[in-house]
Formats: sequence, structure tokens, C-alpha cells
Amino acid sequence: MRRTFLKMMALGVAAVIGSTALSSASIAAEDKKPVRIGWTAWSDAEAVTKLAQRLIQERLDQPVELVLADIGLQYQGLAKGDLDFMMMSWLPTTHASYLDKVGKDIVPLGMLYTRARLGWAVPDYVPEDQVKTIADLAKPEIREKLKGKIQGIDPGSGLMQASEKALKDYGLDGYELVSASGAAMTAALGRADRREDWIAVTAWSPHWMFAKWKLRYLEDPKGSLGGLERVHVMARKNFYQEYPKVAEFLTRMYLPLDDLEKIMLEADATSYDKAIDTYIANNKQRVDYWVTGEMPAS
Repeated sequence: MRRTFLKMMALGVAAVIGSTALSSASIAAEDKKPVRIGWTAWSDAEAVTKLAQRLIQERLDQPVELVLADIGLQYQGLAKGDLDFMMMSWLPTTHASYLDKVGKDIVPLGMLYTRARLGWAVPDYVPEDQVKTIADLAKPEIREKLKGKIQGIDPGSGLMQASEKALKDYGLDGYELVSASGAAMTAALGRADRREDWIAVTAWSPHWMFAKWKLRYLEDPKGSLGGLERVHVMARKNFYQEYPKVAEFLTRMYLPLDDLEKIMLEADATSYDKAIDTYIANNKQRVDYWVTGEMPAS
């Protein structure tokens, strides 16, 4: 009888301890503060940001909050500590003005990809013997065919700032640089392509539009839009000290440009969730290295 009583007591204590442990774990999970990632609705930014979000949440068990904001506000958010990191810092030229203002207050974590570039592009059906360089846009007959417009993107972006400079450098009087979202820019390009209307758009690589339509960059002999760029992760101060596993993951995350463009193209055809599923399934060793830091066995 005594043994039975003691056994029941022991089981009861174990149940209480187990219940307390589960409750503590649940509370800890609920209380875990999410990392706040700044992002912009550009196709390359959305691809890398949502890929990182998936891996941080599922492999590192860290909640994530995505904060959609203009690129300039993201740099300010990092400097003030309102955001934890962003994954779209174009260097050395495109975002140089932002780094001049807040560079001392933010921390670079790693390079995501290289050989990125900015420029203006036209469909291939626009004759190259008539429009080969940005300077060609100054011809009155070319301006008329383009209706005096360059289709742009978000007004605060580095590409739009560089495009304003290009208008001045090439003396493109009479042109309007049209501000819009990245999605509105590609929609305008799609409409023009269906009708074979002339159009010039602000463009960047990587972008799925180069796989979907036959486009070419206009030559930029004055270098107004810059050269090859590299894209970095930037974080607020003390982020590594507070989230070391996430910061270490970000320092290892590097994508070949071709891989990123494949994600973007599939996402345009399906969704970012499905494109990320495909990428993770097809690149297990690379993704495992990003998460764990362990090199695959040779």
C-alpha cells in the first residue's frame, strides 16, 4: 500500500514538473522577441528577404517580422535601432549617399551577391541602330516615340536618384522620369511589349524581367548609373550581440546571381513561397551550411 502511494506521488510530481517545463517553454517561445527585417517590394529584395525569413523561423526557431519601407527609411531605421537588419544595400555607388549619412551607425554583416547593376533598358524591338546609348534619347524623333517619358520605380530609390543624374548628364530636356512601384514599372513594360510600343524603363540586375522579355541595357558612356555593384546585409549596432545565431547565418548566406534569378522567375510564375520551397529542396547542402556553418563532407 505504501509503495503504491509513493509511486502515485512520484508520478504526480513528475507530471507537475513536466507540465511546468512545457509551460515555461511555451511562455519562452511566446515571449521571444521577433527580429525586424526591413525590405522593399523589389523582386530581388523580396526573394532574399523571404528566403532568409523562412530559414530563420524554421531552422533557427526565431520569430521574424517583415517591415515594408522605402529604402531610405530602412537605413534610418537601422541607425535608430527600430529595425534589426535589411538585405538590400547596394554598394559602392547606388546607396553611397545613405552610407554617407548613417554608415557610422550601422554594421555590415556580409555580401549576399555580386555582379548586380543598374541602368536603363529598352525592348529589343526598338532598333539598336537608332537607340544604342542613353545619349541617343536626346534626339527629337526618339523623344517623340518614347512620349518624353522614362518609366521609373520608387522615388526614394538609389536607381531613381542615379536616373535624375543621368537626365542632367545627358541633357535630356523634355523628359519626365515617372515614379511608380517596381510592379507598376513591369506592368507598363508588359503593356508596351504586347503592342510593341517604344518604352524605356529604369532597370536593374538581377530581375526576372530580363528572362521574361527580350530587353537590352542602353550604354552609359558617362557612367551616370554606375558600374557593377555588390549587395550587402546591413544591421543595427549590437544586433550580433543579441542575436548571434541569426547574425552568423547572415554572414554565411551568399547566392550565385543565377540562383537568385531562378528564384525570382519561378516566383513571378507561381509565388515566392513555392519558389523558396524549390530552392531549399534543390540546394540542401548550401542551405545547411548557411544555417549551421558546417561544411559538407567531401
